[in-house]
Amino acid sequence: MSLINNKKNNQEVNPVTDSKQDNHSCKSATTMVERQRQRFVDKATKVSAKYLRRLVELPGAPDAMQPFFQVLGDIYVDLKNVEKPADTKIVGTYCVMVPDELIYAVGAQPVKLCSGSYTAFAIGDDLVPRDACPLIKAVMGFQAMEVMPIYDDCALMVVPITCDCKKKMAGMLKQRVSTYALHVPTAKSDDSDMEQYVQELYQLIPELEAVSGQTISYQSLAASIDAMGFAQYQMSKFNEFKKHVPALIKGTHAMALMNAFSYLPVAQWSQQMHLLNQELAQRKKDKHYVSKDKQPRIMITGSPIIFPNIKIPLLIEETGGILVGDETCMGERSLYDPTVVVDQSFDGLMRSLANRYTRPCTCPTFVDNSQRIYRIKQMIADHQVQGVVYHVLRGCLVYDFEYQTLEDELGKLDVPVIRVESDYNEEDIEQLRIRIEAFIELIKLKDLALRPKKPGIVG
Repeated sequence: MSLINNKKNNQEVNPVTDSKQDNHSCKSATTMVERQRQRFVDKATKVSAKYLRRLVELPGAPDAMQPFFQVLGDIYVDLKNVEKPADTKIVGTYCVMVPDELIYAVGAQPVKLCSGSYTAFAIGDDLVPRDACPLIKAVMGFQAMEVMPIYDDCALMVVPITCDCKKKMAGMLKQRVSTYALHVPTAKSDDSDMEQYVQELYQLIPELEAVSGQTISYQSLAASIDAMGFAQYQMSKFNEFKKHVPALIKGTHAMALMNAFSYLPVAQWSQQMHLLNQELAQRKKDKHYVSKDKQPRIMITGSPIIFPNIKIPLLIEETGGILVGDETCMGERSLYDPTVVVDQSFDGLMRSLANRYTRPCTCPTFVDNSQRIYRIKQMIADHQVQGVVYHVLRGCLVYDFEYQTLEDELGKLDVPVIRVESDYNEEDIEQLRIRIEAFIELIKLKDLALRPKKPGIVG
């Protein structure tokens, strides 16, 4: 066997031995990657299991909540795929402005992929700029590690361009999977902007048809609108129960069932909501409450709160408050307004969807968002809210921009508000606990001062 002189290090190299060493190096590198993935899985599932356990153990959960807990455990702890027929394609979405009705109408299953994973956030921190929001980092972390079926099995991802981070994320996702960037209008009142959004939805249809292998029809679109309408009806009944004083359900549990909506077929979710509403009706009849009469009633608004990053709602209810309102895009906002069809043509259905997903939406991506202030004031009155927690994910500028305006408006109503900035980690939990606990005590003292004083006894 001939020997080749290596001039670089002045050593003789055996090509056969060198090849074996290269193969060994490749195997070692592969083993290292597999170990890294396994460490990622172990840590991510451990954190998810911990928060799911805290969620389940939070007192007062209705029996009908169990399927919602189960689906969160299936997705984040057991890393299972969504339940669906074998030939059904998954379409991932990243915002409530993507009409689920269009996805159902082509026989596909929509799955919201916005993530609250601390572990995926840590991986994504190396992939995107430091100041990008945690949601984007977590999404890219899951994409990079390829461990969650709901991400890996997506035939198409639809990303509404609601902020600069989402715009850049769409470009990064497109390098890995088929991705459609859905352009959202910056204004809701202008007909020209709405016309543009209608055309965007029309352009989305062939993308959906291509991945599902089915063609959208008037009948399938009308049926999906009806199915979503039933979900919205159940949600409206649920919101009426949430207004009850004392509370019939913990707000953290309510946020969990809305997170579960992301991973369940709409008909299955609606049926379980029907059972939950029946249980809450019985609770009301039996006077089975989960809060006391004078327990501070708190509302949360701002950046989305996504499982397993539910530390703030848990802290609110673990430190003496009761969470009664949720004005976030992963909460009531996604289902509180139904699709209203006036024109019964196919184009009429499309325009009704465009209106439903933009006109009532209070996302701060819109230039004029005074409607959001009105909506929050309405919820404060309806739910008898005594204090507002304004949640800001670090780097989420669109929500942070609106805090001062909301603080000024709530000041006129004498409703206290606290801005809570956080990240996808557990390092700030004790600091958050101290601030939230102090805020709740402030509300208690304010309520005590407003109570009518009993007349003194004259001796």
